[in-house]
Amino acid sequence: MAVMSCLGAVLLILALNGSYVLTLADPVPVVMWHGMGDSCCNPLSMGSIKKLVEQQVGGGVYVLSLEIGNSIVEDMENGFLMNVNKQIDIVCAQLKKDPKLQNGFNALGFSQGGQFLRAVAQRCPSPPMLNLVSFGGQHQGVYGFPKCPGDNITLCNYVRKLLNLGAYVSWIQNLLVQAEYWHDPLNEAEYRSKSVFLADINQERQFNATYKANLLKLKNLVLVMFGNDTIVDPKESEWFGFYIEGQGKALYNMTESKLYQQDLLGLKELNESGRLTLLEAPGDHLQFTDAWFEANILRFLK
Repeated sequence: MAVMSCLGAVLLILALNGSYVLTLADPVPVVMWHGMGDSCCNPLSMGSIKKLVEQQVGGGVYVLSLEIGNSIVEDMENGFLMNVNKQIDIVCAQLKKDPKLQNGFNALGFSQGGQFLRAVAQRCPSPPMLNLVSFGGQHQGVYGFPKCPGDNITLCNYVRKLLNLGAYVSWIQNLLVQAEYWHDPLNEAEYRSKSVFLADINQERQFNATYKANLLKLKNLVLVMFGNDTIVDPKESEWFGFYIEGQGKALYNMTESKLYQQDLLGLKELNESGRLTLLEAPGDHLQFTDAWFEANILRFLK
């Protein structure tokens, strides 16, 4: 067992099962959740980002890339066809059992993984999420998919057909992941009453004080919007902006939203205390360089 000296004192933190030892000198673990059409371990996407985090954070940092299902194929399919609330429950249980995360972790959410990890922070405060970085997360939902990510054209077309059939039809809402954060500004009342995921975590039905209290436990909430995003409609959702009710062209920004002005989630408090950071990356959806990551994100992981 290694002994670390910190200001002349020895501090060792043992995991509950005694099989893992964490010292204050160890880097904070990182949990990642991929986006639509991706998987935990694709070497060209999440696998590459995992290596980037390991290299830039250093110190043998523990990086967990979440896999929903028993295989990479299942993980990718569940990103389309498993109820989001069920996925959140699975992840919360997985994090709670992982001995390497019990003293806290930083979270990186990519595309829909951004709002999913925010839901984890709101619903499951143990183990504690310390910093949450959302890369292109659709925090006010979407009102269209102008372009499908990756090569999953067949599944993307299936998603579009179901959404056209009716995003708020009960069986679609409870099956199709993208329907659960579909936000129709032309019919806000139906959205608020029938959205089984987004309307809940955005406090648009019944106020849940625990959601706000838990989100305020974050040290930092970092929202990355991609300036040339061709996948998320509207891209301003990545900064909690969205279309003004009743039409699909004019937008409001985060500070103009009811969510912010009434501080239903704690966004205003996070912002006024310097714990809410808005970053704009210059590329298309989820496109950023290693240098950009190092210059803008690394400080939230060390």
